[in-house]
Amino acid sequence: MRGVLTILACWLVGNMLSTVIDGYISGNIIGMLLLFALLCSGVVKGETVRPAAKFLLGTMALFFVPFGVGLIDSYEVIMDNAVAIVIATVVSTFAVIIAVGWVFQLLNRDKR
Repeated sequence: MRGVLTILACWLVGNMLSTVIDGYISGNIIGMLLLFALLCSGVVKGETVRPAAKFLLGTMALFFVPFGVGLIDSYEVIMDNAVAIVIATVVSTFAVIIAVGWVFQLLNRDKR
């Protein structure tokens, strides 16, 4: 129970901070970074949140059901824009692969 409360507290603080900065960064992201910082600093022990995290990861598929239903509901819009969606997906995938390769080469150059 304490792990769930810790995760929820980080989520709540993250959302409050996101509101303060006008939603520039998602509250969920801020909450995850806060939880990560607390775990790294030792303020929160991994054993405290592990059972809650395992449960949430195990049931994660249920969180995607509403998005799947939304996709089915928007089938015609998706099919009307299928070519643009495929092109954007392919181009962005290659852009990410190239960017990651360049960054890796840049960071790996110092180690030689």
